Amino acid sequence: MAARPTARHVEALNKLSFVDFVGKLGNIVERCPVVAAAVWSERPFSSAQGVHEAACKFIDGLPTNGREGLLRCHPDLAGALAREGRLSSESTGEQRTAGLLDLTTEEQADISRLNARYKDKFGFPFVLCVRLNKRGAVLKGLKTRINNSKEDEIHTGIEEVKKICWLRLVDILQREQVDTISKL
Repeated sequence: MAARPTARHVEALNKLSFVDFVGKLGNIVERCPVVAAAVWSERPFSSAQGVHEAACKFIDGLPTNGREGLLRCHPDLAGALAREGRLSSESTGEQRTAGLLDLTTEEQADISRLNARYKDKFGFPFVLCVRLNKRGAVLKGLKTRINNSKEDEIHTGIEEVKKICWLRLVDILQREQVDTISKL
């Protein structure tokens, strides 16, 4: 069973310098350390939820092109970066959990084709919190969401980013707790 983030570990985040804070939380949103940089200014936080709320507030405050840019920071699910082993460690773990690194040839072809259609239509990759889904849901989501409007997909994609952000934040705080306990 995973350790739950505690106020003590959030307090440790509050004490970090800007550089260390961004170094620790810089990938809570994929390849977008500016979110952590903006969140640092909102300290002190009393809980992990407070950190997440600050990140969500920053994301929601972005203009449309900023939210699109944030979505563009995410890799294609089961895409070339995954096949080449060039995903971030977080994305690798997330895609592995969803079974996206073990696709059949047919599934890989389907996802690649749908990813390309989606990106051609919207100008950013399909984003889904795959830790809360499995590969069947990825295919279903791609097939369904490609019919949405761009405005709807920006909104839906950003809501998925927020879920990913929360899970990554909890992971970081849990690792800190385990590291602290192991030093005792």
